[in-house]
This record gives sequence, C-alpha cells and structure tokens, in this order.
Amino acid sequence: MSRRTVLILAAVAVIALLGIAVAVVMPPGGTTGTLPLDTITLPPGFAIDVYAGNVTGARSMTLSPNGTLFVGSRGPGNVYAVPDRDGDGRGDEVITIASGLDSPNGVAFRNGSLYVAEISRILRYDGIEANLENPPEPAVVSDAFPDDASHGWKFIAFGPDGNLYIPVGAPCNVCDPEDERFGTIFRMSPDGTDLEIYARGIRNTVGFDWHPGTGELWFTDNGRDWLGDDIPPDELNRAPEAGMHFGFPYCHGAAIPDPEFGEEQPCSEFTPPEQELGPHVAALGMRFYDGGQFPEGYRNRIFIAEHGSWNRLEPIGYRVTMVELENSTPLSYEVFAEGWLQGGDAWGRPVDVEIANDGSILVSDDRANAVYRITYGGVTSPSG
Repeated sequence: MSRRTVLILAAVAVIALLGIAVAVVMPPGGTTGTLPLDTITLPPGFAIDVYAGNVTGARSMTLSPNGTLFVGSRGPGNVYAVPDRDGDGRGDEVITIASGLDSPNGVAFRNGSLYVAEISRILRYDGIEANLENPPEPAVVSDAFPDDASHGWKFIAFGPDGNLYIPVGAPCNVCDPEDERFGTIFRMSPDGTDLEIYARGIRNTVGFDWHPGTGELWFTDNGRDWLGDDIPPDELNRAPEAGMHFGFPYCHGAAIPDPEFGEEQPCSEFTPPEQELGPHVAALGMRFYDGGQFPEGYRNRIFIAEHGSWNRLEPIGYRVTMVELENSTPLSYEVFAEGWLQGGDAWGRPVDVEIANDGSILVSDDRANAVYRITYGGVTSPSG
C-alpha cells in the first residue's frame, strides 16, 4: 500500500470519527473504492460524483452520440468503453476494448468508428459499439508520425471541417529539432489522406476544441521546465487559420525569450497566447461548454483539466479551471473545481473534460483511475 493511499485512508477515518460525511462509491467492475470527494470544492449549486471507477490510467475521452464513453490511457496501454445503457448518469461497466497499445492516449469517434492515437500511428475500430465485447481488428489509418516517446502521446479530435487533428509534441524539454513534424498540430482526412501541418511552435498540446460559435481552434500548451517555479506559464492559444506559429522554442508565454533559443527570433514574430495559465499546472484537456444543464452564464466558457506540476517546489494545478470569453477575448481565468491536492499531496490528477449528452461535465483522472461527473442544481447524482 502506497504512502498516499495510507494517508487518504487515515484522513477518511479521522473525518468519519468527526461525524463528517464522506462519499463512498462503488466503482463499476465489482471493486469497492473510497475516494474523498468531499475534499472537492465547486461553485454553489454544483455536485461531483463518480461516473466510473476501475478505469486504470484514465486519460483522454470521447463520447459517441449513443452515450458510450471511450477512454484512452498511457502506461496501461488500454482503451476502455464505458456504456450508460439505462441513462442514469453512471457507467454500467468498464470494458477493455484494446490492450497492449503504445500509449493510446487519444480517442475520437466518427460515423460509428473509434479512432485511437498511439505514439506513431492512428488506428480505427469500425462498428465498435456493436462489438464492445469482441472488438474488430483495427485498421491503420496513418503511421506517419514520429515514434519518440517524449511528449509523443496524443490528444485527437475531429474538427468542424471533418478533418482529424493530431498533435506531435517536442521530443525534449526545449530544443529546435530538424524534423519539422515536431512541435505541431497536424490535420488529415478521416482516411489518412491529405496530411498537413496546421500549426507550429507548440511545445506539447494534449487538449483542444473548437469554439461553438466561430469554429476557431483553441488549444492548451504546456510550458517548458527548469526556468524556475513561476515561469513560464502554460498557455491557452487560438488558431483561427492554418500556418500560425506560437513561439516554441524561441518564446514562452506572451513575451519570455528562451535563454538558449530566444536570440534567434524575437517574441514579436509569433502569435502570443490568448490567456497565460498557471506556471507548470500541466494544462491538458479542454472543452467549450455547449450543454444545457449549467446556468446560461457558463455557455461557451472553456473548462480546462490541469493535471498538476511534477517538479515545482510548491505543487500547483490538480484542478479544473475555467476561462470566460467575450467575443473570443478572455475575461477571467479562475478555478472551477479543486481539492484533489491536499497539503502538498495529490490523491487525484484531472486529465480531460468532456461535455456529456445531458449537459453535465465528465472529468477523467489517471491517478485515482476514475471518471467523475459534475452536475448542477436538481440533477440526480448516482449516489444521491
């Protein structure tokens, strides 16, 4: 049993002795689990519960129109399906539909097929929902990507133009690789043809989405390490057209020249972020809220899963933040959900956010091996 688990169980015992309620959940799959959800704080009117447990290494997510949640992973090499057949707002079971893959972080769904991103290739599982217990052999859509493991895991999604967007992170903390495929976002047709670089100068994006009104691409980007605890910031960027360059490795944030590469090209030559995020928060998955459950003021806000810092003296992140926009201009950057980090020790690490068909928000967590559901108002929670 890990030190973290011991501390969590001890904290739960103390809380129970004090007579404070603790959320005890029964994750799908038959294993009893206890997650201290009462440590999570949300704005008034919101509640959090477990949508699915036993989702080992839960990373990026996608939903089918029928409501099947597909979840990728990194270390485990698995892809999961979590159906909610009775529509009660909780996964019925966790089905491993693929295993032994190379960091299958990214998943995307289109026309009945599940697309899965390994480090160097994109796979496609056709007719997957009718064959969750006996998935078909995947087709290789493209194997045109580098096999470098450093920042090689991918988030993928289909854009409003019908193309699949695929990032390739930098194979380093900071460098200027000769291979132009690194530090980019690609796009291609669903069959793998017409592959092209859409954007450059991106250290490592593991989350993007398109504005529901304008159709413009927005994405998170993780800042480099070893410039201190407070710089550079992570970034929220906007790429309304192809061919834009966002500064890496020459410039970080809005105007921080890199100590090694900054003299080669000034920050003024690149597109700055729309919003500087917290330093080293590891901003990953992001979605525009286009659901109907939350109050109207939340519509078109950006929700961001911040995985949390790994080498900052005082940990930061381990939360879900929110950016409010007005005419594509950020008005605020604030915390929406936090509490996975307790006294310098994190019992959970948010990875991705997804807007469920009922307007709730799903949040994946690769440390607690769970997917949460955040609801508003009188919506019934699974354990309520």
